[in-house]
Amino acid sequence: MSANARPAWLTAAPFLFVSLWSGGFTAILLCLPHAGPMTIQVVRYAIVAALLGPAWLIRRPARPSRATFWHLVRMGLLVQFAYFAAMNMAMSHGMGANTIALIVGLQPVLVALLAPRVVGDPPVGPKGWLGLGLGLLGAVLVLTSRAGLSASGWTGLFFALIALGTMTGGALMERKARRSADLITANLVMCSVALAATLPLALATETLSVDWAPGFFVGMAYLVFVNSLISLSLLFAMLRHGEAARASSVFFLVPPLAGLIAWAVLGDAMPMQAIAGTAVAALGVALVVWKR
Repeated sequence: MSANARPAWLTAAPFLFVSLWSGGFTAILLCLPHAGPMTIQVVRYAIVAALLGPAWLIRRPARPSRATFWHLVRMGLLVQFAYFAAMNMAMSHGMGANTIALIVGLQPVLVALLAPRVVGDPPVGPKGWLGLGLGLLGAVLVLTSRAGLSASGWTGLFFALIALGTMTGGALMERKARRSADLITANLVMCSVALAATLPLALATETLSVDWAPGFFVGMAYLVFVNSLISLSLLFAMLRHGEAARASSVFFLVPPLAGLIAWAVLGDAMPMQAIAGTAVAALGVALVVWKR
């Protein structure tokens, strides 16, 4: 087999990536009763950096160019820091796993609508606008359902919209830059930047105290090993073999999968209106990302 041949396992990689990524919402909810939202992020990135630093020293990969390095710094600030900080804050203010997964899951639709102006992609046309309308309708149905918002949920919704905006900006920035870097180097730079940005914020707003309960260990282990290491490794592998578009093609599965995982792990059942809203939003995203 050629060294550049497409590995057979990549056929299942998009579904595996989306499935693993969907569990991250429940993992954050497992951690929140035991630490503040910014403290969770500090612990997460400190562990990732502690694992990847020795790996980088042992492997000694080629250093990225200056332009690629600064691109990784910007991505670390926008996605690893701002996106996940907004996610943690949204959930700490009452957003459920299914609800925030649905809102952030509209990202492929926004990227498809904005990409023609930002990166010169072909316009999505009426199908894209129909998908956006269905996505927004589904989000309204979920938000107005019994499980949509808690008493402090409007603050959570504000942070969820910030998470949607930062992830959309990060996706557009990545598509426009189109820079590749070694997997360990990229993750180490982005997570180290996110750690450096999160630590002062955590020190200013929280006590950095952690209740080292089993729920925290389980949630943090998932965030570190499954989300930060395995999921991103899958994403980089798909980028390397030109499969990233297929990951987007199944992104509409994230909200229902996130809701199913939250129900199985936390017992967070959804009312019928929320289930219907999730289905409508998933249809909207599918209209945009599925190619005939």
